Amino acid sequence: MATYTTEIASDKLVSDNPIHQRLLKAYIAAKPWISGNLLEIGCGEGRGVETLLPMADSYVGLDKIGEVIADLQKKFPGVDFRQAVIPPFEGFEDESFDTIVSFQVIEHIQNDRLFLQEIYRMLKSGGKAIISTPNNTHTLSRNPWHIREYVPQQLIDLSAGIFDKVEAKGIGGNEKVWTYHEANRQSVQKIMRFDIFDLQYKLPTWILRMPYEILNRMNRNKLHQQQGDSVVQITHKDYPLVDDPKKGLDLFYILWKK
Repeated sequence: MATYTTEIASDKLVSDNPIHQRLLKAYIAAKPWISGNLLEIGCGEGRGVETLLPMADSYVGLDKIGEVIADLQKKFPGVDFRQAVIPPFEGFEDESFDTIVSFQVIEHIQNDRLFLQEIYRMLKSGGKAIISTPNNTHTLSRNPWHIREYVPQQLIDLSAGIFDKVEAKGIGGNEKVWTYHEANRQSVQKIMRFDIFDLQYKLPTWILRMPYEILNRMNRNKLHQQQGDSVVQITHKDYPLVDDPKKGLDLFYILWKK
């Protein structure tokens, strides 16, 4: 049985639904840019595989967790799933893919510049990468699973130093989503008022992960109890793709190679 951390966000837990739908939206929003040979970096439990497969001529999915890859191979026989710890991307030749997608991954990568340089290397001329990552402007607390988070301009500057063109967009929210986000913010602030020494930014991440998981799960369950059906009724349609990344809960960037 899979153990669903709050970092993964399950499509099977009702209290995770707003986060699951937000993450799913990245795949749906990416569809107009998907073509040719496709690589997904960090496919996880396959949240977007069924969305991406019909849009591509071929698909390769990478994830670092072997158990996840084994499950996906059973669920999607004939699809190329591989276990890999990246970067670098060993065994992948230059100019191998028309499209590369990587959603909610770069914030976990120590060497983010090498990560993007390797994506650029693997793209064919005229190819594009679509990446998403949390917009730190709207982050409610330190996430001990993340090495860093970006504000929009930071990721624009990093990407523009590697890619030939950067289209910076965001995954936003309608009134229903921002109401949930505000309730979440207020709930998190009530928890954080006990952190009088600002330990969330001082302690090592490995110490913070367990209390973060417990408190985050409790918080999501509490929000579900308070808001009831509104949590269940949020869908990917409530997360519009916006042209101004500052208005996005997540950054959603299309990175081009000439």
